[in-house]
Amino acid sequence: MALRRDYAHRVPSPEGDPTASLRLGVDRNSPVPLYFQLSRQLESAIAQGSLTPGSLLGNEIDLAARLGLSRPTVRQAIQALVDKGLLVRRRGVGTQVVQSRVRRPLELSSLYEDLHTAGRGPATRVLSNALVPASPEAAAALGVAPGEEVRRVERLRLADGEPLAYLCNHLPARLPGLDDAGLREGSLYALLRGAGVTLHSARQRIGARSATRTEGALLGESARAPLLTMERTAFDDTGRPVEFGAHLFRASRYSFDFQLLVRP
Repeated sequence: MALRRDYAHRVPSPEGDPTASLRLGVDRNSPVPLYFQLSRQLESAIAQGSLTPGSLLGNEIDLAARLGLSRPTVRQAIQALVDKGLLVRRRGVGTQVVQSRVRRPLELSSLYEDLHTAGRGPATRVLSNALVPASPEAAAALGVAPGEEVRRVERLRLADGEPLAYLCNHLPARLPGLDDAGLREGSLYALLRGAGVTLHSARQRIGARSATRTEGALLGESARAPLLTMERTAFDDTGRPVEFGAHLFRASRYSFDFQLLVRP
C-alpha cells in the first residue's frame, strides 16, 4: 500500500506567517510521531534559512488547522524546538525564531575560523591583552615557573553580532605579533601560524557550569544560565606548549559534535 503524505492546503495561512511558504506535511502511516515529523521540518527550515532569526511563527491553532493536527501535537513540536534553543516563547509577542546553535567539530581549529567557514559572521572584541605573572594553572600548562611572565589575552567572540563565547588565552611571552588589531581581525591560530608556529596537537577538556552575574552580562545570558566550558593546551610540532585556553560558551547557542568509532 502506498504511503499517504498529507500536505497543508485546506486552511489559508494567516498573512505574515513565515510558515505559509513552507511545504509542511505529515505522513500519518509513518511510525514516526506526528509532532516529531513537524518538529524536524521546522528545524530544517531554520537551518536552511527559510525561517530567519527574529521571525514570528503563526498561531498554534492556525498551524494545527492548516495541517489537520491537534493543537497539543503542534504545541509539542514547537516545545521540542524551544528546548533545543531554536525557538523562544515571548509573552505578548509569540513564538520567535532565534539564532541556531553553532555546532563545532572536535578538531584543532579556531572558533573564528569555524564560524567563518559556517558563514556565521565572526567578530571579536579584545577585552585585555597584556603580559602578566603566570598563575599556577597557566604555568603548569605552558611548562613555565609560577609567576613567570606570560601573555594573557581575553576576548569576546560574536557570531552575526550576537555574543557567543568568552575566550581567555595564556601564551608564552616570547611569541610576537599578538597585537589588538590582529586579534580583532582574525583568529589567534592564524596569528600563531604567521609567527612561525606549527600547531600539531592539543589536549582538551569540556565541562559545564552556571554563569556568574558578570559572565551572564558579558554573554547576554542571565545569572546561573548554563555555560559550556573548554580548557585546551595546544602544542607545536616540537611538542612545546604554545597556548593554554580557558573558554566559556553559551549552551543555548553552542554545542560540540563528536564522531565515535568502534575499535577494531
